[in-house]
Parts: sequence; structure tokens; C-alpha cells
Amino acid sequence: MLELNEHLVAHGEPLANDSQIFIKGPVRITVLTPSVLRVEYSEDSKFNDASTQIVWYRNLGEYNYTVEETKKQLIVKTDDCEFRVNKKKGKVDSVVLDGAVICCNNKKNLKGTTRTLDMTFGKTKLYNGIIGSNGVAVMRDDTLILDENGMFKLSDPRNDTYVFASKDYKASLNTFFKLTGMPPLIPRYALGNWWSRYHEYTQSEYMGVMKKFESEGIPISVATIDMDWHWVNIENEFGSEYKRVRGWTGYSWNTKYFPDYRLMFKELKKMGLKISLNLHPADGVRSYESMYREMCNEMGLDHTTNKPVPFDFTDENFINAYFKVLHNPYEDNDGVDVWWIDWQQGKKSKIKGYDPLWGLNHFHFLDASRNGKRPFILSRYGGLGSHRYPVGFSGDTAITWRVLKFQPYFTATAANAGYITWSHDIGGHHLGAPNDEELYLRWVQFGVFSPIFRLHSTKAVRSKEPWTFEAVYPDVKRQLIFRHKLIPYIYTTYHRAYSEGRAICEPLYYRHPNKPEAYNFKNEYYFGENILVAPITISADKSGLSQIDVWLPDEKKYVDIFTGEVYMGGKIVNMRRNKTSIPVLITEGTILPLAVCENNSIDNPKAIEILVVAGNGSFTLYEDDGITDCYKNGDYVETLYTIKLENDTMTFEIESAKGNVNLIPKERDYEIIFKDLVSYKTVDVSCSGRRIKYSADTNSVGVGRVDTSSKLTITLTEVVLA
Repeated sequence: MLELNEHLVAHGEPLANDSQIFIKGPVRITVLTPSVLRVEYSEDSKFNDASTQIVWYRNLGEYNYTVEETKKQLIVKTDDCEFRVNKKKGKVDSVVLDGAVICCNNKKNLKGTTRTLDMTFGKTKLYNGIIGSNGVAVMRDDTLILDENGMFKLSDPRNDTYVFASKDYKASLNTFFKLTGMPPLIPRYALGNWWSRYHEYTQSEYMGVMKKFESEGIPISVATIDMDWHWVNIENEFGSEYKRVRGWTGYSWNTKYFPDYRLMFKELKKMGLKISLNLHPADGVRSYESMYREMCNEMGLDHTTNKPVPFDFTDENFINAYFKVLHNPYEDNDGVDVWWIDWQQGKKSKIKGYDPLWGLNHFHFLDASRNGKRPFILSRYGGLGSHRYPVGFSGDTAITWRVLKFQPYFTATAANAGYITWSHDIGGHHLGAPNDEELYLRWVQFGVFSPIFRLHSTKAVRSKEPWTFEAVYPDVKRQLIFRHKLIPYIYTTYHRAYSEGRAICEPLYYRHPNKPEAYNFKNEYYFGENILVAPITISADKSGLSQIDVWLPDEKKYVDIFTGEVYMGGKIVNMRRNKTSIPVLITEGTILPLAVCENNSIDNPKAIEILVVAGNGSFTLYEDDGITDCYKNGDYVETLYTIKLENDTMTFEIESAKGNVNLIPKERDYEIIFKDLVSYKTVDVSCSGRRIKYSADTNSVGVGRVDTSSKLTITLTEVVLA
């Protein structure tokens, strides 16, 4: 019997706690948490205890509950709510939540996400998520099951639903992640700027672009080469026997365009770049490919027939060979870091309900974990549970204001499906208005505050190279540099997603579920714990300014990190911005660490710039090696930053680093910028109780060569705040 290679076999823990299960005839009820109920219905009482494509874990602890039986219903009462289960239909009729009886359906569902934004021109329909504005959402699981050998297969027909009942949306998302698997921590390099374009680059042209980024002082962390890295014009290159053979699928380097790709890879690596290649695997392996004979040998096929080795992700042997022959050598020998899986060939396979995209995402991610590497792919969304395989490629959108206007809402709302790492073609992909420089700039400004920043477009439109957009280039450059500076903050946010089950971009209603504005301001969102973002998605008026209404939820002081403008919250504020920025706001007690890096470095920085708003708050900076799974064994560093305001005295402190301090520089330079500070009388700076030299300006204090194992304290007296 053929078996998957061991590292390609995933294992869940799908058995629920026996004490949480109640069975009545064809109905099985599992109380997963006080606010999440699983209900199965099977006429022959055969229930599913295996992992499915969506759910891998069902033992979430022991909770108090009771079951009362009436003529028509089983009434399940927990500490949080009451579920009324229809015995005949095997479904929850209603939920009693906070004293209200709520019909159990998805009519108030706040939506989740969709498979792709390909060929969209604005709004598009989204699938349901696991959150409802009335507190109730229903998730149906009719997906394939994961067998003990790591393959997906059909199960007996079943009615299997999960009901989420809570107005604590963050808790619901956390429970969803506990059921399906927590979001993995992606490599640190993924959070910088990506360069990509669908274009037939030659080796010298591509290196010219990357060196131009370098000479312009624009940091890039991932260099992507689209499909033209391999042979595309098959008939022209290999003869008439390949007439009408499509060139989308390919694995052999186009030596006309790239005469020495290994040399190019070495040059890119010296520049501090990671390398990504595009894949369209649907057409299998054809006889002109350099690895065709080896694939045939692995598959037990006769290579002399010249027949293609068909793509088949229902076949364990093919899956093993697919990675061993086609992908691992490029990774292990040449240095390919990320595969961009560009599947567009539908959902059908030999197994009913088995979407090849799902299989590609699942097995590519597992294969990328070989040798202790942190797995990472770029691919399309395959349905609920796809958050386990980041990052998501949202597809080919039109270059229009309507598309840009939809993307902030789309990105944040995807959290309701647990899909927290969408990557868009920043600037749009094709069609539309590729020469609209204002649109390009606004898209970049939104992209800076999105999960992944990736410039991309098709060859048929103006390239997204920033310096070609002359009217807005200085502003675009500043934004790209700022994105790179944000890496420490964003990386800490991703670790919080992994460890706490939080989203990268959170809709406003996650924190303000009882306020109508939280549902009405759809394009406004939280980026990580501390930043409120309101992207500008309309063109400027005749004055050259763009207007946007921004809801500031809390009755606190808000400060725009770019303009320095100060606002009092608890209301809607009309904000006007020129082209240089969008509203990006932090509030009282916020601490925002920024890297001061050289070139393309994504290393844990030697110098950190820290933006602070007066108040009482803290931030714990998370750092590790950025590339391996050692963090799972506690191999990481955390550094606590705090700000305190008592009367007119403000104290900012950086505690000594905790954990494996060998992962970070022994000494660091710091510049603390107090965003709302007008003046102060005195400043005192000490390191573990010993006064040290510093430089001070109107609203900033700088210190150099601070030992990261010591405690830094900065005290300002008689402060005057904006």
C-alpha cells in the first residue's frame, strides 16, 4: 500500500471529551464550550469522530451544562446561553442569549470571505463566517474527513453543524481557531515589501529592477518571479508535437530568459532577499521537462511514451513525487523560499468534494515544514480552515477606485472566517486606470496597514515600480520605508494571532459589539492591538484634499501618527488629508515600536524608534529567529515597554529582555518620540538605576548602546500635552 511521506501526514485530535457529549437517538450533542455547540444527526446513529477538512480538535475542556427534554426539543443550558435543539430535524431551532430568543440561522451573519477577487470590479459576494450581529452563527461541516494516513476521503452522509452563540466576537474567533487549529506564525521576512509582476523578465532585467530598489533606498524582503521563469511558448521551443500545449504549467527554467538563474539567486540572497516562484500545476509534467524521466520513474510510468504525468492530488504516490522531484531540489539546492500556488482550474478531482486547491495548500504547507523550517506558502483561499495555510493571494482585480474601496472591508471581515492573512495585488492587477497616480498612492497607503504588502500587476498595464509614478513617488517611497519599519510591531501582532487566536485586522465590532457605528464604519479597522486605520478610498476634491468621516470609538485622546493631529474620541470626526497620508491613529497609553534598519534587513533591529502617546499602557515586543519553529519550544525573547502618566510626570520604561537574549542585539539604540508632548521641564534617563547620556528634543529622547539585559527608565517632569 502506498503511503504519504511522514512529514506530509497531518494529525488532529478530533475526539471530544466524553463528559461533554449527550446522545438521544439519531441526535448527538457536544458542548464544546459554554457558547459553542456541535449537533449531529444520523438516522443510523453513526457519528463522525475523525478530523475533517475544517475541524481537527474537539476536546476544548469540561464545562457545566444540563439537558432538558420536551416533546419536540432537547434544551441544552450552559453558563452562557441556552440551545434549543429540534429532535426531529437534528438542528438548533433557537438560542437564548442575554435573555433574548434568537432564531438559529445565518440571517444576521456578518460574513467571512470568498475564494478569490479575480475579475472583480468592486463589491463581491462573501461566504458566511462564524459571527452574527445578533450573536448567533451556524457553521455546517460537510467536508471530507482526514484519515489516519493523512489523506482526505469521503465520509458517510451526515448532518454536522456548529452553532456559535456569543457577542464576544474575539472569543468566538478564538474558539474557532481552537477547533480548527491556531494560525501558524509566518516567517518574519514575509512582513516586509514584496515585489512581483507578471512579465517576461530576462535575468538582467529582473536584477536591474531589484538593484534599482536598492539604489533608491527602498527596502524589499521578497523577490517574486511570475510564471515566465519556466518555459511558456512550448511549441516554439520544443516543436510541433507540442502544438496547442499550454505553457501555464512548468518546472524547467527558461534558459533564454535566465541563462544562469543560480547566479541570480546568489545575488538576490546577498541583497537580503527571499525568493518566490509562481506555480500553475494543473497540467502535470510533460515530456519536455528536465525532470520528466525522474517523475515517470517515481510514478512507475514508461518515459518513452512521452505521455504527460497527470496532476493528481488524490494519489499518494504523485504527491510524494511532486515534492521530491519538482520542488524540493529547488528549495534545498537553489534557495527557493516560497511557492506561489496560482490554482485557477476549478474544484473537481477524482474524489467528490475534494478541491485540488485544498490539497495543494494542505500538502504544500506540510512539505514546507521539512528540516525544521517554518512553513509558508502564497495561495488562494480554499474554504474554512484555510487559515492553517497562509498566506492568501486574493487574485486579479481591476485597477479602479471601487476595487480599492472594497478591500479594507474585505480584509478585515475575513477575520470572521478565521482568514487573517490576505495578500492583495497592491495597486490592482489589470484593466481600469493604471495611470491614476493618486489611486496608486492610496492603494499603497492601505497596503502598508494590511497583513501582507505585495506590489503586483500584469504585464499589460503600467508596472508598479514606485519611481515610475513621478508625481507621488516621494510619498510612495516614504510609505514603503514605513512598512519595513513596522515589522517589529506587525511580527508581534502575528505572534499574538498564533498564541491568542486574534486577527491581524479586526473589524470595529470586535471591540465595540454594542455600538451601531462599529457595524456602519465598514472600512475602518484595528491593525494589531494599537492602531486604528481609516483608509482613504476616494479621489481628492478640487482643493487637493480627501475627506473621510472617521469614528473614534472611545472617549479618549487620539493622535494621528503621520500628521500629529490630536482628536477627542467618542464621536465621528470629519478628517481632511492631502496626498501624503491617510488617518492612522493611536490613543492614550499607546506604544508603537519601529525598526531602524539598513537596506533590506528584516533582522531583529539594533536600533528602535518608539512612538508613544501619553497615558498608562504597555506593549510587549516579541522576537525570535524569524525562520524556524524553535519558538514553539520557548526559544524567543519578550521585552516589556510601559508608559505611566501621574499628574504632570511621565515615565517610560523598557524592562530587561526576557528569554533567549542571544536572539537579539546585546545593545540597542532607542529614540522615544512622544507624539502628544508639547513641552517638559526636566528629563532624567537611567539604565538599571545608573544615569546615562542622552539627547533630547522638544518631543523626543534618544539613548544609545543600551544593554538589552538592563532596564531603561526615562522620566519627564512638568509635561504639557496637546
